[in-house]
Amino acid sequence: MRKLLPEEMNRLSVGEFKGAPKKSIVVILDNVRSQHNIGSVFRTCDAFGIEKILLCGITATPPNREIQKTALGATESVIWQYIEDTCDAVRQMKNEGYVICAIEQVENSTFLEDFHTGSNEKLAVVFGNEVNGVDEKVLPLVDHCIEIRQFGTKHSMNVSITAGIVLWELCKVLTINKS
Repeated sequence: MRKLLPEEMNRLSVGEFKGAPKKSIVVILDNVRSQHNIGSVFRTCDAFGIEKILLCGITATPPNREIQKTALGATESVIWQYIEDTCDAVRQMKNEGYVICAIEQVENSTFLEDFHTGSNEKLAVVFGNEVNGVDEKVLPLVDHCIEIRQFGTKHSMNVSITAGIVLWELCKVLTINKS
């Protein structure tokens, strides 16, 4: 067994990626303060072919050296937009026909493995601040709150890890539902 060389992986160029079909998922980052987390989310969105990222509130925007350290160029391939108020971003996505999902621990949340969506649904997924989570004023605007089941003593995970888990699962569900 040997590792593949980059040229053997058949990766798309940035131009090819921009023109390729994407998953009908928009990521909304609500006041994410760590630029490394932001960069990691960009990289994850590139890996899974996510439609775009909306950066809200205090969430830093490219070009940014600290974001670039973890994004490794994904800020060039993934479409992004800055919208100051997260509620405005959520309303915009809702007006465009997206089902809005917040990743948050709330009463009556749905565990990620129990979340079901239709194959033609467009999803906008809100990930919150590293300390405070999704802003309270955003929660009344969402259609679903999804929670990752946890088994340890801590009650949260890093936002970039959470994004990776959630986007992987949603991409699997959307792919399965389209077949």
